[in-house]
Amino acid sequence: MIVSLLVYTQSSQALKSEIHRANDSMLRQVRYTIDTQIDLMKRLNMEMTWNSKLQDLMYSSKTPGDAQFTVYQLVKELRMYQTSYASIDEFYVTWDQDGSVIRSGNVRDLETAFNTIHNTGTLTYEQWLNTIHGSANNRFLLLPHLDSAKPQTGIAYLTHLPKDLNGRETGTVVVMADTARFQKAIEGISGFSGGQILVLNEENEVLLSNLPVSINLDQLLQDLPADSGQVMNIPARDGDSELFYIQSSISKLKYVLMIPSSIYWEKAEYVRRFTYISLFLSFVSAGVLTWFFMRRNYSPIQQLVQLLTDKNSHEERTDWNELSFIQRSISKTRSEKEKIALQLEAQQHVLRSNMLNRLLKGKTDPLIPYEEAFESFDIKLLSEEFAVILFMVENGESLSAQLPGIDLHEKSKLIQFIISNVVEELAEQYHHVGYTVEVDDMMVCLVNCGEPESTVFKDDLKAIAAEAQRFLASYQMVLTLSIGGIHSSLSGIAEAYREAVDAMAYKMVLGKQEIIAYDEIRRETTDHSQTGYYYPLLVEQQIINLIKVGDMEQVTKIIDEVTDRNFNQPVISLTLARCLIFNLAGTMVKAMNELGDGDSSILGDNPLWLDQIIACDTILEMKAELQTLVAEVCTFAAAKLEQNVSHERAESLRDLVLKVTAHIEDQYSNSNLSVNMIGEHFNMKGSYLSKLFKSQTGEGVLDYINKYRIGQAKEMLKTRQASISDIAKQAGYNEVATFIRVFKKYEGITPGKFKEMK
Repeated sequence: MIVSLLVYTQSSQALKSEIHRANDSMLRQVRYTIDTQIDLMKRLNMEMTWNSKLQDLMYSSKTPGDAQFTVYQLVKELRMYQTSYASIDEFYVTWDQDGSVIRSGNVRDLETAFNTIHNTGTLTYEQWLNTIHGSANNRFLLLPHLDSAKPQTGIAYLTHLPKDLNGRETGTVVVMADTARFQKAIEGISGFSGGQILVLNEENEVLLSNLPVSINLDQLLQDLPADSGQVMNIPARDGDSELFYIQSSISKLKYVLMIPSSIYWEKAEYVRRFTYISLFLSFVSAGVLTWFFMRRNYSPIQQLVQLLTDKNSHEERTDWNELSFIQRSISKTRSEKEKIALQLEAQQHVLRSNMLNRLLKGKTDPLIPYEEAFESFDIKLLSEEFAVILFMVENGESLSAQLPGIDLHEKSKLIQFIISNVVEELAEQYHHVGYTVEVDDMMVCLVNCGEPESTVFKDDLKAIAAEAQRFLASYQMVLTLSIGGIHSSLSGIAEAYREAVDAMAYKMVLGKQEIIAYDEIRRETTDHSQTGYYYPLLVEQQIINLIKVGDMEQVTKIIDEVTDRNFNQPVISLTLARCLIFNLAGTMVKAMNELGDGDSSILGDNPLWLDQIIACDTILEMKAELQTLVAEVCTFAAAKLEQNVSHERAESLRDLVLKVTAHIEDQYSNSNLSVNMIGEHFNMKGSYLSKLFKSQTGEGVLDYINKYRIGQAKEMLKTRQASISDIAKQAGYNEVATFIRVFKKYEGITPGKFKEMK
C-alpha cells in the first residue's frame, strides 16, 4: 500500500511533467515547421535586398530610359525567384522615387498594386502606405492578401532599403506567405493538447492563433517573462490555465501555448482510481495464484526437462537448476532459428535483386510468372504504371574514406542500404511503392504508381528525387539523379530503365548534382533539333593568333564566349559537345605547331593531357582542364615571344601600336581610311605596318579597323534612332551591303536583328 501511494504521488508529478514535456516538444515542432517557412521568407528578402539590379536602380543616377531598362531586368530576375521560392505567395519592392511597386512579372503604381495585392476591404490604401513606410525595419506583421484563401491574410516580412546618398528613402522589400501555410502545424498540436496556440512578433502582437484572442489574453501577452521556457499560471473565469512559450531560433517570433489546468487533474484522478483498483486486484490475484501454485506439482517442469534432455542428449547437464537448463536450451534453439532466418533473408534479398535486375534489363523469364515471383518476394503492385529513378553517387571514394575500419564491400552495402531505405520510404509517403536494386554501379529505384493520374505521378517522381537528394546530402552524399518516362505493363519497365540511363548520360552537358528527366531532355532536343554548332574558322584563327602572342586573358574570354554560345542552349547533343571540346583542344595543338615547337616541352611535360580531358565526367570539368592547358601554352608563347624580340624593339612596337590604334579610333568614320593610308601617315609601307601590328595584337590593321567600326556601330544602334544606312555612313562604310556583311562576320547576326534585340 505504501508503494502504491508513492507510485500515485510520483505518477501525478510525472504526469504533469510529461504533459509539459510533450507540449514543449510539440511546440518546438510547430516552431521548426513555421521557422522553415520564415527562413525561406528571410532568405528571399535578403536575396532581393542585395540584388545587384535593385542596388543599381536604387543607388545610381540613371536616365529614365536606363532606369526602366534596369527595372525590366529586375522584373525578369524576380520571376526566377518566384520559381525558386514556390512556397512564398507574394513578394515585391516599393520604389519610392518612382511611386511604383516592382513585382514578379510587372511594375505597377502604388495604388494599382495595392488594389491587386491587398485590397480585401480590411485595409485602406492610406493605412497600407503608413504600414509600409512607418513599420520598424526587419519586422513581421499581418497584411491582407487578395489571392489567399480565407481569411485572406498573410504574414509579411518588411525590410527598408538603406537611404541614398541624398538621405532620401529608396524603398521597402516585402515578402509574404499566406497564414494557411502555417495553420496545419498549429491545428495538429492544439487538437492533441486541447490548448490555444499563438504566434507573436517582437512587439507581442498576435500573428497566428487557432482560437479567437480575448481582450484579457491580449493584455497578459504584453507581460510575458523575458526568458522563454517558463510556465505561468493564468487565472481565468472558466478555470486556471498554464501558459508556456519559446523563442524562434531564426527570428524574434514567439510561440505561446495555453493549456487548461483541468487536464492535469482529470488525468491525476484517473491514476488514483486505477491505483485503488490495482491494489484490490493485487490482493485477489495473490490469493488465487498462491492457491493455484500450491496445488500444482512439479511434474510439468520435470517432463519439460526430460524432453529437452532427450533432444540434446549429446550435452551433459552441469547443474541441477532445471530453470537455468530450460533457459539455456531455449536460447540456443532461438539462436539457431535466427541464424537460419538470416541466411534465408540474405538469399531472398539476392534472388529478389536478381529478378528486378533482369526485369530492368528486359530479360524476361517465361518459366516463372512474374506474378508468382512478386508474391514470393513480397513485392506489391498498386497499378500498371511504372517509372525508374537512377542514383549516381559522385563522391564514393570520399565517402569510403570517412568510414575507417570497414572493408570496401561493406562500405558499398552501407551506402546502398541508406539510399534504399530513404527512397522507398519517400515513395511510400507519396502513396507509391518503390523497390531499389543495384545495377551497373548505380542504384535503381523501380517506382510503381499509386495515383490514377499520370501527371500527378510525374510530379511526384520529381519531388521524390529532389527530397532524396536533399536528405542524403546530410550524409555527405553527392548524387546525380535521372528519371525515365512513365510506361504501362511489366514490359515497359525495361524501356523506362533505358530512358533513365539515356538521361543520366546528359550529366556530361548539364553537370553533376542535377535531377535530369528524360521527358524534358527529349522535348527540348525535339524542339531545338535545328540548333547550330558555333565554332567558325575565323574564331579558331583568332584564338591561334592570340595564343601566339601569349594573350591568355583574351584567349580565355573567346573560349568562354564559344562555350557559352553552344552550352547555353536548352540542350546540346553529347556528340556535338565532345566535338567542341576536342576542336578547342586541337586548336591548342595547331597553335603550338605554328609557334614552331610541335614537340615542345609543353607536350613532353604533359603527355596525358588529352587523356585527362577525355576522362572528365562533365563539360565543366573538361573546360577546366582545357583552361589549364591554355594557361601553359600562352605562358610558353609569351616567353618565346619575349626571347625573339628585344626589349627596345618591343617597346617601340607597343608605342607604334598605341599610335596606330589612336589614329584609327580618331579617323574610323572616314570611309577612305585604309591600311595604305595609315602606312603613309606613319611613313611606312602599309603591308609592313600591318605585319608589325599583327605581331603585337594577334590581328591585322584592317581587322582592327572593322572591329572598332562595328563596335561603334553597335553603340549607335543601341542609343540612336537613325536608320541602318545613316549608321553605316557614320561608322565609315559608304555601302550598306558592305556594312551588313562585315557586321554579320564579326557579330554573327545582321544589324537589323541586333537592333531588334536591344
